[in-house]
Amino acid sequence: MSGWTTIWTLIAVFGAISGVWITTPKGPNQVMIRTSVALALTCMYLMWFIVYMAQLHPVIKPKRGNLRFLEE
Repeated sequence: MSGWTTIWTLIAVFGAISGVWITTPKGPNQVMIRTSVALALTCMYLMWFIVYMAQLHPVIKPKRGNLRFLEE
């Protein structure tokens, strides 16, 4: 896995936001729909990005669970 996955996903999210921006029908709630979708997609991307990066580069080094400790 590499950091390119996050960049490609960001491009896909920007594409989705752009698609919604273009295809939103005219009406009194047009700005509300655009803002809500853009905010929701941005929040979902940030949550995914944080979890993905935490799995790639954990803060705490994992410990082996199959070690036996010496009994005194």
